[in-house]
Amino acid sequence: MNSIVRDSDVVELTEPPAFSFGEKVRTNRTIRNDGTYRGKEIGDVLVKKGEVGYVVSIGTFLQQFYIYGVEYLESGYRVGMKRRELEPVDTCAEVDDLPLPEES
Repeated sequence: MNSIVRDSDVVELTEPPAFSFGEKVRTNRTIRNDGTYRGKEIGDVLVKKGEVGYVVSIGTFLQQFYIYGVEYLESGYRVGMKRRELEPVDTCAEVDDLPLPEES
């Protein structure tokens, strides 16, 4: 069990969670099964870098980190993610990219 990386000087639980329920987030790295995802082999890719999902639950790990349950629509997986593995998706920027209706 020496493969668990514990950032001993980081304690996120002293602050409120970085993300809210229903918030749209993007993963900033490829996530592979570490053996905790049922039905998949260890090392199988669960989430690709850049994949977008929504926070559906917020829990804790080691009395130190928030773990965000993120539902990824593209892959269909619900994966527990740490804050450092996620970034918020700026929904305002996406709305600005939508085409305006043509004037008649």
